[in-house]
Amino acid sequence: MSRREFPKDFIWGAATSAQQIEGGRHAEGRGESIWDRFASLPGKIADGSNPDIACDHYHRWSEDVDLMASLGLKGYRFSLAWPRIMPTGRAPINTPGLDFYDRLVDRLLAVGIAPFPTLYHWDLPQTLQDEGGWANREIVDHFCDYTEAVVRRLGDRVTHWVTHNEPWCITTLGHEEGHHAPGHKNPREAMAVAHHLLLSHGRATQVIRREFPEAKVGLVNIHCPPQPRTSSAPDLNAARWYDGFFNRWYLDPLFKGEYPADAVADRVAAGHLPAGEMPFVQPGDMEIIATDLDFLGLNYYSRIVMQAGPEGKPEAFVPVPREELTDMGWEVYPAGLTETLLRIRRDYAPPAIFIMENGAAYDVPADEDGRIRDTRRIAYLQGHLEAAHEALAQGVPLAGYFTWSLLDNFEWGLGYEKKFGLFAVDPLTHNRIAKDSADWYRQVVTANAVPDAPEPTREGENRASQT
Repeated sequence: MSRREFPKDFIWGAATSAQQIEGGRHAEGRGESIWDRFASLPGKIADGSNPDIACDHYHRWSEDVDLMASLGLKGYRFSLAWPRIMPTGRAPINTPGLDFYDRLVDRLLAVGIAPFPTLYHWDLPQTLQDEGGWANREIVDHFCDYTEAVVRRLGDRVTHWVTHNEPWCITTLGHEEGHHAPGHKNPREAMAVAHHLLLSHGRATQVIRREFPEAKVGLVNIHCPPQPRTSSAPDLNAARWYDGFFNRWYLDPLFKGEYPADAVADRVAAGHLPAGEMPFVQPGDMEIIATDLDFLGLNYYSRIVMQAGPEGKPEAFVPVPREELTDMGWEVYPAGLTETLLRIRRDYAPPAIFIMENGAAYDVPADEDGRIRDTRRIAYLQGHLEAAHEALAQGVPLAGYFTWSLLDNFEWGLGYEKKFGLFAVDPLTHNRIAKDSADWYRQVVTANAVPDAPEPTREGENRASQT
């Protein structure tokens, strides 16, 4: 069996977020988040559920660290719940809430797992949302105060910090399309939200380095490489539009200190920005946003194929049959990860890159013997790790890989219907059940290498036991 080996210091990890796994909705002084409020509104969550209990990680965190240790993980990416630490989004600190993360960090380190905390993974305190949320520039100061409180408590043990997870999702899904909390549909507001997120990243980075100069700080962007359906000018333009809308709007400010001119023109043409100005940008903002990163985090799930639709409006085209898609309706396209990593290195040259999320949603019931044979997830991970290895071989400074996710969890507006985890979570007992993919990933981590894909079984799928 041949292997694709990774560098000796490569960090293998798994990722979660507080709102999706913790539960403990009212525990020990935690405040209300915008997702608590959003989930309480009829029709907002597909399966009618809420994250009040989720995976009950708040009470089972030690058990979950044991699961990570059993996989041999070297890193764990999790998020800190702002409303658990500051229930109203500002001082005073809720001591039991911060104590929770203090214990978690200590336990992770005790078993040899490096903590990679994310300061903001979408769970804004509702009190701050009532004051305008991310559309209100004052939130930048609140975020910095929150950052300072957390870093002063944990920064003596945490070496890598993530400021924000996926500003695009917060901006577009939360404030432009209304699919995510707070459920707004206001493109002009969304433009201010995006800017304040990026600005707060730059300001928070400065706070962290002031407190702990040796700390490594980065931001996590979701990246989706667009490809035109044909080589026609309208389809090429549709792909260009998507790249500016989804990718470059958040990368260019970080690395070039400016918004992409063509994407700004697209927003002006759509009426989302006034011509000739971006009223939310103040002198010095772009320099702060472009504060040097120590690493860039990338979340990759799939590519998107774009075409010109009616009247030339850009629209997505699905290039494969429905049965080949994941349960999220996404194409499995590992080559796009290699392309993304090479493009990021070429256009932006970050000093280091971590794949902070990569995984697939497949709902696979347990067999009669209780075994969850999630062979399609294994095939997905296999292909994407091979793609990551190819990028490494071509010189990309890839430092680690965190699969999404450790546990099946609350998948935002889709509730508990979409299963991304290496471990299933019983909806009644909340007991964790290892899937075949957990055993497969353990083998990868232990070997620090990806083996060749196994031969297909008679059913046409791959069995973890054969790797």
